[in-house]
Amino acid sequence: MSNLEPPDEHHLRSARGWLGLGNHLEANEELERIRPLHNAHPDVLELRCQIYAGFKNWELCFDIACALAQLVPERSMGWIYRSQALHELNRTMEAFDLLLPVADRFSREWKIPFDLACYCARLRRITDARGWLERAFLLGDSKSLKRMVLDNPDLEPFWGEMGKE
Repeated sequence: MSNLEPPDEHHLRSARGWLGLGNHLEANEELERIRPLHNAHPDVLELRCQIYAGFKNWELCFDIACALAQLVPERSMGWIYRSQALHELNRTMEAFDLLLPVADRFSREWKIPFDLACYCARLRRITDARGWLERAFLLGDSKSLKRMVLDNPDLEPFWGEMGKE
């Protein structure tokens, strides 16, 4: 899919900037300025997922993530946001079942095994969660991932292990 052109490209960059500052409302306002012709552009949809996740509007996040995964299946974020939304809607088994088949497709992406670890932990499949968490640590920055584990209530069974090493 082609890149956006001005002025839509500028609105998209501004929306990313607002998100970086933690302002989901202003980010959304910037996306609203993009011409309707480009509302279904993958970059716009991906940002919308982030915005709706920030608003904790998991139903809309799920709907947009489904469209994103279908439109650009070679991008991981549609798959990731779709399962994150389901998890937040307390549909964790479904989140796991839909993300698992793409884990090998995006084998260099730490976020997928990290999320699968969260889902397994919530489902009380601690051994499976540990395996996914180990895979995430092999792929991602261990210092950042340790912080993420300690900030995630789903991963509480592993909090004691994060201080070791």
